[in-house]
Order: sequence, then structure tokens, then C-alpha cells
Amino acid sequence: MFKIRSLREIPQSPADVGCLIFLLSFVPASFVFELCIVMPAFHEPGSIMFVLTWLGGIYVVYNIMGNYIACILEDPSIRSLMLKPPLEQQQRKHWRLCTVCELLAPPRSWHCDTCKTCILKRDHHCIFTANCVGHRNQRYFLMFLFYSLIGCGYSFIYNNLYIWWLHNDVYWNLRTVFKLVCPFLAVFAEFSWLNLYLFLYEINFVLFIYIIVLLCFHLPNILKGATTYERNFTHYDLGWKRNIEMILGRRWYLVWLSPFLKSSLPHDGIHWENILKQTTKNR
Repeated sequence: MFKIRSLREIPQSPADVGCLIFLLSFVPASFVFELCIVMPAFHEPGSIMFVLTWLGGIYVVYNIMGNYIACILEDPSIRSLMLKPPLEQQQRKHWRLCTVCELLAPPRSWHCDTCKTCILKRDHHCIFTANCVGHRNQRYFLMFLFYSLIGCGYSFIYNNLYIWWLHNDVYWNLRTVFKLVCPFLAVFAEFSWLNLYLFLYEINFVLFIYIIVLLCFHLPNILKGATTYERNFTHYDLGWKRNIEMILGRRWYLVWLSPFLKSSLPHDGIHWENILKQTTKNR
């Protein structure tokens, strides 16, 4: 069930707000640059390839922003939940007291100082979404990364051709090296459309590399059923298929189509002591 955060619950730390504003500005700006400036330089407007590229770009941006906004708004915390620790003492020992929230927190839940609450199956706090990534919204975080990788990768190929091949007479010089080293200074000190295009090219490249690093870090954890805190052990490993299902839901093979496609999670995100008992027997 989708549990939406209220706007006052969105953290107001400078890093969160800055990254939020950056992404909400960069994605539309990059979209306009790619499809209105770069694409017409390679494909005749109105041609089949031009139309297909536009439709593909719209679909990718739809998934990027849809999953991004869902990750921001989905509340992964324990707020308003009725937490009932198990009666069996052997299972209850996996619950622990959070001295900040002043309650017994479920297994795999950790307190976030930025969000000021405990998060169900907390993986990490993401400054780009101003929210923690946990049990309820990890699906949207991963799909956001997946489509961002596609968008940045596709743009990176075309941008290289646009900058270094079509306009090599403009950009192939020492001034361009300086602008790449100091991109913000180049844009604000000497604003021009050519400098802005170079700035967007560089930001896209940096994000492309950053997303690859993030996926290389998170995917091994996902496949073995672990969070960032648990990456050195596999207490909750149910096999790669069920591990993926625990994050993407029962319709995990379809969630890449749309962020609004319903895919219910097979677990409540609270009683992990039952899963721990099951995986212990398997070991």
C-alpha cells in the first residue's frame, strides 16, 4: 500500500534540498537539450528515426521522474504503524529499543538522524531524494537508477558525437579543457549557449559514471538479500529470485514498464525474525 509522506516530513537539510533542486532542474534541462538541440543535428525532424527518438526519450524521462517522485513521496518509516513485537522470546530478541523514537524497532530497522525516525529495512539515506531508501521505496530507487543509466548512456553517445565530431572546430581547443575543469565558472563568468551545452555534456557524463558506481554497489546486495548495513553477511538470503521479489514486488518482471504499475510486496517489512528463522534452517 502506498503511504505518502506529508511535505513537512521532507527533510530540510541543505544537502537534501540542494540535490533535490539540482535533479528537478537538470532532468528537464537535459531533456530539452537532447531532443531539441542534439537530435535535430542527426535526424531530420519529422523522420521516423526522429519521431522514435522523441517517443523513446519521453518514455525514459517519464520513468525517471515517475520513479524519482515516488521514491521521494513514499514513506518508508515506522510512522503511524502498529508495531507488535512477537510473543516468543527467541524471536523477540531480534527487536531492539530505539532510544530516540522510544519504541521497540523491528529487525533491519535503523534510525535516521536526517529523517528523524526509524526506517523499515533501512538501506541508506539518499540525499538526491531527500528520503531514506527502505522497504517500501527501494523499488522506485532502483528503477530511477536503471532509467537514469539508460538516459545518461544514450545521451552520452550522442553528446560525444555532437561536441567532438559535429562541432569539433568550436570545442577542440585548450579553452574547452579549462571549461571542463571549471564548468560552473565557465558558465557563470562567460555565459553562452555553447558553454551551456558543454556544461550539460559534462554533468551528464559525471552522472553516468556515478550511476554505474551506485548500481555496481547495490546490485550485489540485492541479489543476496542484504541491505548496505548487511553487505558482509547473508542472514536474509532467500535466493536471487525471491530477494528481487522482496524489493520489486510479486510482479517484479513488469515494474520496469511504469512506476505506477502495482506490484505488492510479499512481506510487511516488520517481522523479519520469521525470515531469519527460515534462512537459519536452510543453512
